[in-house]
This record gives sequence, C-alpha cells and structure tokens, in this order.
Amino acid sequence: MIFAAGIGSRLKPITDTMPKALVPVGGVPMLQRTLLRLKEAGFTDVTINIHHFGQQIIDFLQQNDNFGLDIHISDERDELLDTGGGILKARPFLEGDEPFLVHNVDILSNIDLRQVYDGHVQSGADATLLVSDRTTTRKLLFDKEMRMQGWLNHSTGEVLPEDFVWMPEQHRELAFEGIHVISPTLFKYMGEGTQWQGKFSIIPFYLSVCKQLHLRGYELKDITWFDIGKPETLQKANEYYR
Repeated sequence: MIFAAGIGSRLKPITDTMPKALVPVGGVPMLQRTLLRLKEAGFTDVTINIHHFGQQIIDFLQQNDNFGLDIHISDERDELLDTGGGILKARPFLEGDEPFLVHNVDILSNIDLRQVYDGHVQSGADATLLVSDRTTTRKLLFDKEMRMQGWLNHSTGEVLPEDFVWMPEQHRELAFEGIHVISPTLFKYMGEGTQWQGKFSIIPFYLSVCKQLHLRGYELKDITWFDIGKPETLQKANEYYR
C-alpha cells in the first residue's frame, strides 16, 4: 500500500495545484518512483489511497497503464483518515494470507524492499517497522531484541503506553521512517468493536498493542534516504536524482 492521500501542506505552493504524490523529484513524480521501486522488488498488487486532487492521481495511473501493476484505489476524498484509518479502509484490498508492505509516497530510498519483506515473513512478527538513529524529538523505544516497547517525546517528557517505564540503559531510541510490513493478524485489533475506527494514526495503535503482539524494529544503516515532504529535503532529493 502506498500512502498518497496527504495534502502536502509543507510543500505549498506546489501542492496548491497538484497532489503531493505527483510532485516531481529529479523530473519524475514521486509516486512513479515509489511504484517502480516496488515493482523492482517483485510486488505486483498495489493499493493507493487518494484524497487531495485524487482524480489527478487516477488520471496519471491510467495514462501510464498502471505501470504494469494491478492497482487498487482506496478513495478517501470524502474524509482523510490518517495512517491507521487509511490502512483499515483499504482492508478489503490488503487482507489475506500474506503480509503487506506500507510505504509513504514521500519516502525515497535505496533500501532493498524485498529483503525487508522477506525478513518480516521469516521473523513471524505481526509488524516490522523501518527505523533509524536520526535526530528527532519523538522516538520509538525498543528492547535489546528490537521489539517495540513504547514511545518517548523528548520535548514534553511524555511516554507511552502510560504504564510503560522507560529505562535508557535498557531501551534503544529510534525514529520511524515511514515504511512498515504488516501481517493481517493486526486487523483483529482494529475496526468494529475496538477504539480504532474511522480516522486514527497507526503509531498510537501500535503502542496500544505492542505488549501483546510482536512489533519488530528493522534498523536502517548506510543507505540513501529522503523524506521529501519538506522543501529543503525535496531540493536535496532533486539534486541527488538529477
């Protein structure tokens, strides 16, 4: 699944006339770059959520024959559902016997996505989150086996889950990098009969289930990585891909 529904407010005025997913990076729309990376890794079935200028994305895909992929549109034009709600709405396209990879459209990297996916399958985890040791005030906390235990906001001192005891000597602080692999087992913990319905973010959901499920961190090292949701990183990515 590719998250392509974002408004892209940090990239204004470019996104006043187009969706963030179609903003060019080195002359190629970021959605196209992400789709081709997934195709290169062996993925053939892709779900894309849309909201802001969603018809432009539909038209772009049709003009390019879906890049030879089987593409489903999860339409959020009525309401933007955030990361967790977006996954839940796309459940009919994602649920089955196999895990699925989720990729933010504004993340570009040279990571081996197939290796990440296969590693998740072999681990037996319920979810694998790509993380790195970059500077940010908000960090996920992992034990020495790289199982997620909690979350920390250095600016406010807030720790989640509320009953979690953070011990710096026992927990690694790592930042989430916008790519994760999810096993369909997680759908049992969201949707009807739970608090996780409608619009919600996936990270608070993960924190609510991390005690009972195996949520695994996959640390990124020595790779090229761009979060191109901001003008300064978009400029750097443009220079790199040109």
